[in-house]
Amino acid sequence: MQVRVRALETILTEKGYIDPAALDLIIEAYETKIGPHNGARVVAKAWSDPAFKARLLKDGTEAVNALGYVSRVGDHLVVVENTSQVHNMVVCTLCSCYPWEMLGLPPVWYKSAPYRSRAVKDPRGVLRDFGVTLPRETEIRVWDSTAETRYLVLPMRPAGTEGWSEERLAALVTRDSMIGTGLPKRPEDVAS
Repeated sequence: MQVRVRALETILTEKGYIDPAALDLIIEAYETKIGPHNGARVVAKAWSDPAFKARLLKDGTEAVNALGYVSRVGDHLVVVENTSQVHNMVVCTLCSCYPWEMLGLPPVWYKSAPYRSRAVKDPRGVLRDFGVTLPRETEIRVWDSTAETRYLVLPMRPAGTEGWSEERLAALVTRDSMIGTGLPKRPEDVAS
């Protein structure tokens, strides 16, 4: 794959279609400024700061903007909270609309037709495929992202994390837990 990417970059550069320095800046942005580490920080802040959590659930766009995470495409961010009664899952049935600033590049499976159709028809089955088994009485809500509205799942805070710093809490948050196809890591899964 790396050889293919390098060959494609070389051809596009030789033809004058791309500037390697601009590509380096884009890659650096996705490695350091954009990605699931941003979403993890937002979730950790919501887990540790009830006032921020209330703001986040009321107006996700405003809350994340206040932390400096401004969407480059003007998305409206809606944050939905998982509880013991309700589990939320995000899909984009038309393409792959996704909150890039919070979650980074969308995973290949998120863009696939089987995920996009099954998430709506059989969300419990999709969750099982991802290793998430919920009690039958847990309601599953599927949220369909659009070009204007993107969703972020606020997963349930793992038990045993009382008194943890936001930094430690952020280490528990996974990209899939913010899509709803996964759960946060357990405290024992993260080194202290």
